[in-house]
Amino acid sequence: MKRLLLTIALLTAVLVASAQNTQTAAAEAAAALSSAQDAPEKVQKPKYWTTTLNANLNFGQTYLSQWVAGGFNNISITANVDASAKFSKEKAMGNTRLQMEYGQLYSADKPIFQKTKDRIYFESKWGYQTSLKNLAYSASIDFKTQFGKNYAYGTPKEYEGDEPSKEDWLIARTLKSGFLAPAYLNVGVGALWTPAPWISLNVAPLSGGGVLVTIPELRKTYGMDLKEGSETEYTNFRAEFGAQIKLDLAWVINDVFSYSTQVTAFYNYLTPKVEPRVTWDNKIVWKVAKFFAINVSTNLIYDPRVLVHDRDKDGVTDSKGVQFKEYCELGFTYTLTHKH
Repeated sequence: MKRLLLTIALLTAVLVASAQNTQTAAAEAAAALSSAQDAPEKVQKPKYWTTTLNANLNFGQTYLSQWVAGGFNNISITANVDASAKFSKEKAMGNTRLQMEYGQLYSADKPIFQKTKDRIYFESKWGYQTSLKNLAYSASIDFKTQFGKNYAYGTPKEYEGDEPSKEDWLIARTLKSGFLAPAYLNVGVGALWTPAPWISLNVAPLSGGGVLVTIPELRKTYGMDLKEGSETEYTNFRAEFGAQIKLDLAWVINDVFSYSTQVTAFYNYLTPKVEPRVTWDNKIVWKVAKFFAINVSTNLIYDPRVLVHDRDKDGVTDSKGVQFKEYCELGFTYTLTHKH
């Protein structure tokens, strides 16, 4: 009987102690919860910038052995960088973009490297929202040139030996363009209309800038003016003042397919009888794997002051015309997007 009473007393003491500990733990948890509720919430820092970088590296190679149909062994490499930074804060907005392209080709029929792509294009548009929906005051700047010299390769004249040498090909080539030859600069103010996230129309009735050609032998080709009192020497810079319209469309169909296009037209008030200069750029990206994509791009230019080669029954003449370039490439691609 004494043992039973002792056992009951011990169990009672244990239960009382456990209850006291439980009450203490519950009180501490309630105090911690109350303190956490009273603490101020962490405010998320606003993110106004969205930066995107897309880089492509493409290789091409052709090898022929006793190929009856003909052709030449060749290798090619091209690189493309497309970087952009978009800004949005309350009524202010902006979009800055830099595109760079460069490519080289080596073919067995010519013992020299030939350029296939060369382009530098920078543009920046900024706007401030008006009282009208989707309409903003705007200021824009764009600049276009290339990295180095580009040539057209004609057939070498009579030479000694079985095949023309590298020097023969270099003598036969014709210089077509170079760094800052030409270079186009335009700065304008006007209005920006963005009815949807994938479309924007910038109208700048007050635009000024000019065309620079630093290589003397190319100045006539790119429509530079004759120097005062001279019949053979041309100026290296031509000032322009007029109106510019730029339309941008960009569709992201899904995670693997996207398309963008830009049409720009510039009319020079200083030469009212000359037609507007028009450019049209297109770009298609189709990802076939995580880091590989097919890239198709086209560039069209109509500049009434630039002379192009026109071949007809009477031979080759220089006249105004439409310039067109197209690329289709498969290679490594990498895209990085960051908000801050």
